[in-house]
Amino acid sequence: MSKIGFGCMSLQGNTIANRKLLRYAYNNDIIFFDTADLYDFGNNEELVGKALAPFRHKIQISTKVGNEWNESGTGWKWNPTKNYILKAVDKSLKRLQTDYIDLYMLHGGTLNDPIDETIEAFEKLIDQGKILRYGISSIRPNVIREWLERSNLSTVMMQYSLLDRRPEEKCLNLINKAGVSVITRGTLAKGMLIDKPSKKYLGYSKEQVQKMKEAVSATENPVSASIQYVHRHPAVKTAVIGIRTSKQLDEIITSKTTSVSEEKLNHLSEVLVPNVYEKHR
Repeated sequence: MSKIGFGCMSLQGNTIANRKLLRYAYNNDIIFFDTADLYDFGNNEELVGKALAPFRHKIQISTKVGNEWNESGTGWKWNPTKNYILKAVDKSLKRLQTDYIDLYMLHGGTLNDPIDETIEAFEKLIDQGKILRYGISSIRPNVIREWLERSNLSTVMMQYSLLDRRPEEKCLNLINKAGVSVITRGTLAKGMLIDKPSKKYLGYSKEQVQKMKEAVSATENPVSASIQYVHRHPAVKTAVIGIRTSKQLDEIITSKTTSVSEEKLNHLSEVLVPNVYEKHR
């Protein structure tokens, strides 16, 4: 997988502008695109499929399953059952205009799920050639441990950034030891590490968030520093960044050519005391 992935969730509507943005990313060597059947009622998958169809075999598409919209479209329920997954995948394949999904992830997960049944569904889809790999998108250490022990998943997607270092306590090493890859999300902490106003975040005060933002801003490139920090851990293979505008995409593209020294990354790790998971341990 490429070191930077395009998080498609923020793109609203199957518009010409959004399709151009996705193709511009591909033309600048971003080849991993992350979506989900939940986003924009499936329209996000349709956008990704239509925009990237000409390059399908040169890119990797990740999508997610487990949240089932109700008939009125006013809400959804959690449904990780085998029957639902086997039906949902066909709808995602159609929207994505493809006959296979590179990475299919459970969009959440709890210890109350029928985990073995869910795994059976993913394994069956691999046998059918509808998906190439599967994983989970979860920040819950107890759920991640169960999946590592009971499945052949290849990937865990989890929130990880300079303002969310909870995975460093145990999860990253545990996942890496199992030979599984990590995809990070929230790598820019909702933009607070670069240009969004500081506010309370995951146990840090507004002042602490601002302190980290100023430290990141003092590096050669705040986006580069934020992304390179999460890539320090060997488990991390891709940092998915939510992109909505061409300006944001240009910043991501520029960040790929800027290197931040190990000394400065070490300094960033010392600005705040790492936070830890308080629930689902």
